[in-house]
Amino acid sequence: MINRQPVIAVIGAGIAGLEAASQLAALGYKPILIEKAPVVGGHVAEWNRLFPDMTPAEDVLQPLLARTANIRTLLNAEISSINRLKDEYNLLFSDGSSLLCQAVLFATGFHLFDASKKEEYGYGIYDRVITNRDLEQWFNSRQDARVDKPRAVGFVHCVGSRDLKAGNPQCSKVCCITAIKQAIEMKEEFPDAEVYCFYMDLRLFGKKYEDFYIKAQRDCGIHFIRGRVSEVGEAIDGRVVVKAEDTLSGKPVKVTLDLLVLMAGIVCNPDAQHYAREIGVAVDEDGFLKSRNNLAAITDSSRPGVFFAGACTGAKTVPETLAEARSAALAIHHYFNTRK
Repeated sequence: MINRQPVIAVIGAGIAGLEAASQLAALGYKPILIEKAPVVGGHVAEWNRLFPDMTPAEDVLQPLLARTANIRTLLNAEISSINRLKDEYNLLFSDGSSLLCQAVLFATGFHLFDASKKEEYGYGIYDRVITNRDLEQWFNSRQDARVDKPRAVGFVHCVGSRDLKAGNPQCSKVCCITAIKQAIEMKEEFPDAEVYCFYMDLRLFGKKYEDFYIKAQRDCGIHFIRGRVSEVGEAIDGRVVVKAEDTLSGKPVKVTLDLLVLMAGIVCNPDAQHYAREIGVAVDEDGFLKSRNNLAAITDSSRPGVFFAGACTGAKTVPETLAEARSAALAIHHYFNTRK
């Protein structure tokens, strides 16, 4: 065991960073949470309910906030660079301050693909085309003029994921189940609306996900159309016209919608990529940070003292993210207890 209390920098105060910091504190350490935003909670703080049980996001977040209330947290803290020293890492901030630490945990989360890059879907062009994030914000605030008692709503899966042209051939893993969750919520809000999901393949691997899908079809009457959307246009009245091919029936499909929701895919936080390259941590071919071993050491990097938790290494569900955060805390504990 080292002779002095090590400084552990946890970069990112979403659920991965919060959970890891709380576990490190329980092990006797004094981690420092570093968050670029003015508040903690990350993406989960922006969500309304979580799949597959429709659990309020607040029910997951509040216990984490309570357990990290006494942990030193730097908000609005923008890291300008990270320098690797012999056995330490020096974090330099945009305000001129610095932090010398003996371990760094990347809990930097993910970014959503910029849907405006897929011009064929009309985001930023047509008023009634929004993203999954936009809709989630509406569930929380009920303030978005574009969501105006729609009679027909469509969801397009895999926008900016599984897409070589978009530079992201990987599956974003949670888009299918998120689309189903939001489709069910729209039926709850607008029972008379027709709701459509346009998908390539439904990838529902998690516990109770298949049940959730069956509920969407059987109990909510949501229409699932297997096929890529080929064209999105705008009608004279401002509604959205969607053309696709139903690959199961082999027939073209054309529907006119009051609202089209694009399920933007998950990509790595570019800040994480930048920091990783500065200190010689590998970035994988998919753009996410590269673990030392994808099977047995997912939370370890190739550099001593640098660890990962959550979506910085790839798309993750909430349970996976929390589990990785706990694992990362133990990995850091083991690292300090085995150092000579």
